[in-house]
Amino acid sequence: MDIWTEKYRPKTLDEVVGQQNAVKRLKSYVKAGNMPHLLFSGPAGVGKTTSAIALARDMFGDNWKNNFYELNASDERGIDVVRVNIKEYARTAPFGGAPFKIIFLDEADALTSDAQAALRRTMEKYSGTCRFILSCNYSSKIIDPIQSRCAIFRFIHPSEEEIIEYLKRIVKGEEIDIDDDALRQIALVSEGDVRKAVNTLQVAASFADGGKIDLQRIYEATAMADPSDVRNMVGHAMNGEFIEARKMLDRMLIDQGLSGEDVIKAIHRVVIDEPGINEETKIRMLERIGEADFRMVEGSNARIQLEALLASFALM
Repeated sequence: MDIWTEKYRPKTLDEVVGQQNAVKRLKSYVKAGNMPHLLFSGPAGVGKTTSAIALARDMFGDNWKNNFYELNASDERGIDVVRVNIKEYARTAPFGGAPFKIIFLDEADALTSDAQAALRRTMEKYSGTCRFILSCNYSSKIIDPIQSRCAIFRFIHPSEEEIIEYLKRIVKGEEIDIDDDALRQIALVSEGDVRKAVNTLQVAASFADGGKIDLQRIYEATAMADPSDVRNMVGHAMNGEFIEARKMLDRMLIDQGLSGEDVIKAIHRVVIDEPGINEETKIRMLERIGEADFRMVEGSNARIQLEALLASFALM
C-alpha cells in the first residue's frame, strides 16, 4: 500500500498548502532563474521539505533529481559530513546546463557548531555552482554567520480549512466515504501538521475497510478520547461527583487504552473550549492541569495525577 504523504505530496509550488507568503517569494526565484541560499524555519509537517522539492522541480524541470541533493542532518551531524558528503557534491558541475545545484539539508539545527562553521565556509566557496536550502525547527540554533548568508522563510501552521481542502483531494483520489465532521476532527487533532493529518486519514481509512469513516473511526485512529466523554467526566467532577468521574477515567485508561498524556490533553481542550465555565474558574482549572501535566512529564504516576486533578475540580 502506498504511503499517502508521499503519493499526494505537492509536485509544484502552486500545490503547497497554507504557505502563501513563502510560495509567492519562492515563485519569484523560479521566474528569475536564480536564488540565494535559503533557510526554512518552522514546526514539523508544515511543508518545508515539500516546498524545497517543489522549488527544485519548478526550477529545473525534468532534470531536478540530478541537481537536487537531500541530506538529513539528524542522521549525520558531525563535521565530517560537511567535509566529505556535502563538499564532494557541491564541487561538481550542475547537470544538463542548469545554472546551479541545490543541496537541501533537513534538520540543519541538529548540526554541531563545528559542522555549522565548516558549512558556512562551504557555502561561500561553492556559491557559484551550488545553492543551499537549510531546513530547521528552530532558527535560533543556526549560527548567525549562516543566517546572515540566507534568505529566511518562516513556515506557519496551515489553517484547519486549508488542511481540510487538502484532505479532500486525497478523499477524492482514494474514493473514500467520510463525514464532514470526521474531516474537521482530523484537521483539529493534527494541530496544523499536514503530515499528521494525512497519516491519520490513511489509518482511519484502513480501520474502516471500505466503510464510512465517522468520528468514532477518527478517535480509534488517533488514540484520542471522545470529547463528549471527557466533557462528561469533567462535568461530573465539577458537580462533586468524584466517584463517577473516576469511573469514567478508568474506562479511558483501561478499556480504551489511552495514555495519561492523551487524557490530559483532551481535558485541556475541553476546559479551554467549554463556554459554560466562567473565566476565573477556567484559570484555576488550567493552573491545576499545568501542574498535573508537569508532574507526569517528570515521571509521576499518570493515574494518580489525573485522579488528583479530578479531585481538585470536585473541590472547586
